[in-house]
Amino acid sequence: MEQIENIAIVGMGALGILYGEMFVRTLGKEAVIFIADKSRIKKYREESVYCNNKKCEFQLSDGTDLEKPADLLIFAVKGTALNQAVKEAKSLVGKDTVILSLLNGIASEEIIGESLGKEHVLYCVAQGMDAVKLGNRLTYAHAGQICIGLLPEESEKRPMLDRVIKLFDRVQLPYSVDEDISRRLWGKWMLNVGVNQVVMVEQGTYGTVQKPGAPRETMKEAMREVILLAQKEGIFLTEKDLEEYVRLIDSINPDGMPSMRQDGIEKRPSEVEFFAGTVLKKAKKYGLQTPVNEELYKKILEIELKY
Repeated sequence: MEQIENIAIVGMGALGILYGEMFVRTLGKEAVIFIADKSRIKKYREESVYCNNKKCEFQLSDGTDLEKPADLLIFAVKGTALNQAVKEAKSLVGKDTVILSLLNGIASEEIIGESLGKEHVLYCVAQGMDAVKLGNRLTYAHAGQICIGLLPEESEKRPMLDRVIKLFDRVQLPYSVDEDISRRLWGKWMLNVGVNQVVMVEQGTYGTVQKPGAPRETMKEAMREVILLAQKEGIFLTEKDLEEYVRLIDSINPDGMPSMRQDGIEKRPSEVEFFAGTVLKKAKKYGLQTPVNEELYKKILEIELKY
């Protein structure tokens, strides 16, 4: 397989812009194209998009005018927009296309694979960034990293993984290769279930849960409910994992905020169904009690009803 030369990104939210700007900076704007519907393209062209106060020079397309498939297709949309995004991206998938999902949660790769082909999908997790996008402006101090890896039964995808690693090295994109990517996915989801939802309910920032107090303890208890579910599904998260992820949150800019809180400020539908909603469904399956996530779910829906 040849090296990755052209990249398509679906979704111009925080992560789409952050990584899109990295790729453009090194590979040139001709190598990167953002896929969106015509109305969003019109909006982006009228308002422009900014990354750390610098105007981004991105190519935009609805996908109908592209001459060849993407070497790398990245999904960076909200979970609420994934099904539509997959439909828009079908024409971009060729025989050797590699697909990455930067979505929160533990289900997006399966959804994408069912529609576009599981043989194209690599599992990854984006973590540690403090990116905040409000309106058409993204700001960040820490780019975080992408953790990427193969499931135990996916050894045939090693050449795909190598292609992506070589690309990340070329553009100096921070990454790590995780030998237990399933555990990493669940760990990041556990973190999101805690920090995203509590900061949303408290209408605060990362600083809200970095200091001792009720919000911090609620975050931890929501995460502990995920640990119980993970163990039921053969993913052995522990209290030590929880402590490591809390330390990660403690290292982030206290004035930043997770994506769900950004959605709340912009009065957009949140990903609560991918966090507490999924916790509640899995808890019902295993007969577990998850009172903290039940309360968070209720409070977030109440906030959204006021939009």
